[in-house]
Amino acid sequence: MENNSLRIIVSGGGTGGHIFPAISIANAIKEQHPDTEILFVGALGRMEMQRVPAAGYKIIGLPVAGFDRKHLLKNIGVLIKLFRSQCMAKKIIKGFKPHAAVGVGGYASGPTLKTAGQMGIPTLIQEQNSYAGVTNKLLAKSAKKICVAYDGMERFFDKDKIILTGNPVRQNLLNKKMNREEAVRSFGLDPTKKTVLIIGGSLGARTINNCVMEALDKIKASDVQFIWQTGKIYIEEARQAVKKAGNLSMLYTTDFISDMAAAYSAADIVISRAGAGSISEFCLLGKPVILVPSPNVAEDHQTKNALALVNKEAALYIKDSEAPELLIDTALRTVKDTETLKRLSKNITKLAFKDSANVIANEVCKLAIKYKEEHGC
Repeated sequence: MENNSLRIIVSGGGTGGHIFPAISIANAIKEQHPDTEILFVGALGRMEMQRVPAAGYKIIGLPVAGFDRKHLLKNIGVLIKLFRSQCMAKKIIKGFKPHAAVGVGGYASGPTLKTAGQMGIPTLIQEQNSYAGVTNKLLAKSAKKICVAYDGMERFFDKDKIILTGNPVRQNLLNKKMNREEAVRSFGLDPTKKTVLIIGGSLGARTINNCVMEALDKIKASDVQFIWQTGKIYIEEARQAVKKAGNLSMLYTTDFISDMAAAYSAADIVISRAGAGSISEFCLLGKPVILVPSPNVAEDHQTKNALALVNKEAALYIKDSEAPELLIDTALRTVKDTETLKRLSKNITKLAFKDSANVIANEVCKLAIKYKEEHGC
């Protein structure tokens, strides 16, 4: 190994929302310092164990699991896994000898970042949401820097450590330019018609999918077309419903959209959950959006993410419980309201951070270089 190379651990995961930013930060570190050795540490059996190697990085999985807030007795097993994970993290850190460690949130980052901090390794955490997660609140005490995406995060963290960076997004969304007409045609749809894009997060969203299935007749009668990503759990049910409803040439149904750049280019408005990563993408692309926050997330942080936009007239918001009644009607009405679409697009664009991954990577590298110089390693 060359003496001038840095060694950095990136930890976190559990969902696509944590993995994409982690990979973006790693790519930016490699761009700034090509000799850097990067090791990912994630949760065994979770999405990162496939996605990270596919992006060209080595990953080690820990047997860590999230706390079960509904069935408290199950947490005995969780605590045992946490203890084992911390022992493994210590071994990993001793073997890899990192100059810095980055945590992108989620329970997967807990054992590694906590252990790194205890062993004197400088740590940086990235908090994606407008309401800080439990893991990051615990890790913040020993972190040297805390990168955030929203104003007002000194409610949770020491303000001297906070850097407002925004959330890194999937680079290919920004690099790939496609005009709307070409994008709409790539889904077999009509460029002269208004288009609604429906996405429910990396695993899909039952409420949003049910709203579509129950409104197929309404969609059929409208002059609007839809690109509908159901998530793999719901695709069969969705296909059966579409088949039963008859010829729906205005509806493109799929379990997963591999070319999100094309989907965003095609969309006049988006219906989505309110995950932090998705919101960052909408801001950067200036997309009008109807947010339906998931009620099944820790600290109800998706609602807080959505309201941070709604308060700046940068998005529309519908409660999960009210979506069956309101969602499709709101989408059909809004997609034809040019003035509202323009206003939403203008306001959401103002909230965008253009270069988040590079800004965060630069902070990580500064910590690593300083540690390396001070310890001569």
